[in-house]
Amino acid sequence: MRPEGTTISADPAPVIELIEAFRRSKTMFAAVSLGVFEGNRDLGAAGDRLLDACVALGLLRREGGAYVNTAVSEEYLTLASPRTLAGYVLYSNRALYPMWAHLEDAVREGGHRWSQTFGSEGPLFSSFFATPQATRTFLQGMHGFGVLSSPAVVRAFDLSGFRRMVDLGGGTGHLVEAAMEGYPGLSAAVFDLPEVVAVARELARAGLEFLAGDFFEDELPEADLFALGQILHDWSADKIALLLRRIWERLPPRGGLLIAERLLEPGAVAAHMQSLNMLVCTEGRERTAEQYRELLEAAGFGDVRWKVTGTVRDAVLARKV
Repeated sequence: MRPEGTTISADPAPVIELIEAFRRSKTMFAAVSLGVFEGNRDLGAAGDRLLDACVALGLLRREGGAYVNTAVSEEYLTLASPRTLAGYVLYSNRALYPMWAHLEDAVREGGHRWSQTFGSEGPLFSSFFATPQATRTFLQGMHGFGVLSSPAVVRAFDLSGFRRMVDLGGGTGHLVEAAMEGYPGLSAAVFDLPEVVAVARELARAGLEFLAGDFFEDELPEADLFALGQILHDWSADKIALLLRRIWERLPPRGGLLIAERLLEPGAVAAHMQSLNMLVCTEGRERTAEQYRELLEAAGFGDVRWKVTGTVRDAVLARKV
């Protein structure tokens, strides 16, 4: 407690901003879920409040008596846009938002909130891929962020010496596509779960190669460069050690491993928020570059380098030594 009469000098704006932040997120979530950016204006008795709130957020504009998408919502919140983030917004609304309501329990107990929120007792990703539609929504969400970050990830290091890249858990192939565009001599494929591959083929660019399998259990394809895009942050240290060792054993000498993850850097708010997100959702966490180096070296890798890309994913490259 401050003594009576003490002047308050700290600006309350950051606290007020955080108090209100979830309201803005939920407004966007609801608008996407209700099809506002697809042209739906029949929203019910209080629909005008939601539409006007989207105007205030810069997601819609008024033209005469009509509401029209702004450039940012047209590009990132409409389902047909090749750069859409609508899938991740829908996933956030249906899965992340309810689970984050139990953040205190996640912090106290140190475990994800799937069971507490949805009653799910299955394997980690069983809820993500419970139905083809759930799989499609999740993959569309991952694809949107991948389109924004994958070109920067493959440009972070010179990959021209590699001949064959396989992206483990690569979803719709955004990283593979960026790698082949950046390095025309590189052949590449996505290796993912059968239920993921079945849907990813529908969403991916025609002609991309997909291979079905489980990277924890099945034989890995032949490659001299493996990629892991937002995979390691999902799992426990034991699972990560197992996967890295399997990759090391499959690679030829001087083969590479390219990792796309957010790096925990000083002041990297988004990375720390994502680390809490992994606490709520999975067994995993985000890590510093040094922590990734330690994991990789323990599995036999060396020549570990990293780069902050300025996008939603950073890059780490290691070699089999």
